[in-house]
Amino acid sequence: MNDHGRISLWAAVFIVGVAMTGCVQSRTAGSSAAAGQNKAVMENPVELVNHLSSDISEARMAQINVLAPDGFKKAESAFFSAQKDLEKGNEIADIRKAVMESRAHLRQAEEIAKISRMALTDTLKAREMARSAGATKFESEYRRVENDFLDLTRAIEKDNLSYAQNNRTKVIERYRELEVRAIKEATIGEVRALIARAEAADARKIAPLSYGQAVEQLNATDAFISANPYAKEEMHAMAREALFKANRLVVVTEQSNRIKTMKPEAIVLLMENHLHTISAALGAQDMRDQEYQTQLDNIIGSVNSLKSDRTFMSEKNQALQAEMETLKADYQAQIDALNVRVATLEGKTREDQMAKERMARERMAIEQRLAAERKFNQLYVTVQDYFERDEAEVYKQENQLVIRLKAMRFPVGKSIIMPENYALLSKVQKAIRTFDDPRVIVEGHTDTTGSDEVNILLSQQRAEAVREYMIANQTLPPDSVSAVGYGSERPLASNATSAGRAINRRIDILIIPAAKPI
Repeated sequence: MNDHGRISLWAAVFIVGVAMTGCVQSRTAGSSAAAGQNKAVMENPVELVNHLSSDISEARMAQINVLAPDGFKKAESAFFSAQKDLEKGNEIADIRKAVMESRAHLRQAEEIAKISRMALTDTLKAREMARSAGATKFESEYRRVENDFLDLTRAIEKDNLSYAQNNRTKVIERYRELEVRAIKEATIGEVRALIARAEAADARKIAPLSYGQAVEQLNATDAFISANPYAKEEMHAMAREALFKANRLVVVTEQSNRIKTMKPEAIVLLMENHLHTISAALGAQDMRDQEYQTQLDNIIGSVNSLKSDRTFMSEKNQALQAEMETLKADYQAQIDALNVRVATLEGKTREDQMAKERMARERMAIEQRLAAERKFNQLYVTVQDYFERDEAEVYKQENQLVIRLKAMRFPVGKSIIMPENYALLSKVQKAIRTFDDPRVIVEGHTDTTGSDEVNILLSQQRAEAVREYMIANQTLPPDSVSAVGYGSERPLASNATSAGRAINRRIDILIIPAAKPI
């Protein structure tokens, strides 16, 4: 590598280091205290591996696996070794060694990733836009440009920043070409197919207004993309609107054909039944003897009332938690004061008192760990009872609870959560709320059908859809639930059979109870 590339790389490292120094110094005192409190917990090999598992998932979500691919691969390999040692019941020293090795590789990969983000900002944006547009469907072309992108990040890993800087423009252009093609052939193609389907159902005649809107949006989008290939945000927005109107056209046409042979009273009763079904589900007053607008206002009022009540309960819960933390702190302060007083009255030396406190902490750590295990086992049994056998499989993975959603279904190739999944997800929410402030990871998995690129992206999108559903329903705050897609990397069964592939297509919910500081 030439001197200019080497100087640029270490300059970037220096900038990152300076930016982090203030944060590190400001956290030092608090981190030291927290580290002391959690030391006993972290010495537990189960906790060591579980914390590492969570960090590996977080690193993948942060794209460390592509920003520093070789380093991340080494970190993940060492993690798998630690996991196998734990499952086999090997020596704690072997487990700790593998964990430390994984973390060392992970830290190095994270530092390289920071440099990759700075050096390849525009490249990363072009890659994300292409993937969002569906460019992964062009398997061979996408794989070639993806390999070129990985060549850039691997060059940075090898201290060759100049190669990445000199070749990133070419990679950006290739991602952009694939993005435009994806929008043209995928989104626009799907819109044309939907409009043709509606035309075959006589949409021109039976739903002229909706038909005109869909066709107008299609033509406007097609023309805009051709004239403005670099206006990415506007292009995506127009394509989404075209797809929405085309889908809506199909629904309006099919519904219009369904009711055109119905008598007026049957149509009125159908509309009334829809409104009544919603109001009954909300527990609202039966107002079928009133005008439709009054019935609709009744539904909206009930929904707003439920939303207000949910917000109130959430705020009340937060206030109660804050109050409990205050009481806990006050209680601990009183205990500490009494301990000091007892030590003084008994004439104990400082050394004796410290030894006594250390023994008390160790005893408390053991008691708390045993209590946590008993509580976890009780909650495990409780959560198992929430699900029917064909809905989900619930099992323990060390001190994590895994809910494997067997009945979770998505439309082919899509990440939309359909209404038939709501009941199952409500049970998942109930299971999560059974624990006190847990950490949750939503994992998306696929079979091997299709390319790796398509599978990883689709599994990530589905996991994110479940995460967003939980956040929207106030199951957990955003920073307590993560989503990660593994594609076909972690199969449970052989992909050679349809039954095995069905098992491998899944959403797993990992519930990680909060580790209580000692």
